[in-house]
Amino acid sequence: MKIRILGSAAGGGFPQWNCNCANCDGVRKGTIAAVARTQSSIAISDDGIDWLLINASPDILAQIRANPELQPARAIRDSGIGAVLLMDAQIDHVTGLLMLRERGSPLPLYATGQVLADLAQALPITRVLGHYCGVDPHPLAIDGAALTIPPLVSTTILPVPLLSKAPPYSPHREDPHPGDNIGLTIRNGASGKSLFYAPGLGEITPDVEAAMQAADVLLVDGTCWSDDEMLTLGLSKKTARMMGHLAQSGPGGMIELLDRMPATRKILIHINNSNPILREDAPQRAVLAAHGIEVAVDGMEIDL
Repeated sequence: MKIRILGSAAGGGFPQWNCNCANCDGVRKGTIAAVARTQSSIAISDDGIDWLLINASPDILAQIRANPELQPARAIRDSGIGAVLLMDAQIDHVTGLLMLRERGSPLPLYATGQVLADLAQALPITRVLGHYCGVDPHPLAIDGAALTIPPLVSTTILPVPLLSKAPPYSPHREDPHPGDNIGLTIRNGASGKSLFYAPGLGEITPDVEAAMQAADVLLVDGTCWSDDEMLTLGLSKKTARMMGHLAQSGPGGMIELLDRMPATRKILIHINNSNPILREDAPQRAVLAAHGIEVAVDGMEIDL
């Protein structure tokens, strides 16, 4: 099983289009040791030809161009993307669906009932796609049962509910429901190895802790280095935790959490443009390396 990281940045990408913080300004000018990143998304394949796309970033067209494996060119119109699974209804995870509208058949779309409802009404992407390729919706149950999603054959997916809010546009933003956000345990049926994926992780429940303890590889929230990072830089009036993200540093942070996990690889993804770990020579990167923690980059591949 191959897991390809198509995008490793948080919403807005890196550099963010309207941001002139030291990171964004430096990567544009080439004055810092950092590389640009697109908004977070991964793809999974059993055979390297047919793929399950997890989250459809607004950068999906650039991501397809950067990853030729997603275009096997078996016919005059073709795609290696056989289906899409959404982990939430956040704009930076769903608006790329509109770029897949030229399909010749309805798009198989897997998401919880809460996410499908938001995308049918509050942000009616699936209704819009109904005028183009159409959508073949598959509601995901959060019942502790793993499932196989075509085009995958030997890989299973287990949704794990996360405690977090629905998007700001959702009618139940302040009334969270199970299924607004999920993590995923992705297991290779042939090797038995698994990866836990959660690009947004603000609170560690017993279910999340158990999923992380059992995984061979962790690909988890790397949004902010410190909880007050965006406040300090004048980029937001909210802390990382208020936005639903567990910062890396400090007591109870992601570093402390990952230190007690037995996984052979620990990788941070969904990295905000403000985070100093984007700089390859930053002291914060050295701290991560000392704890055996990697920083995801677009194009990274994980074999399980």
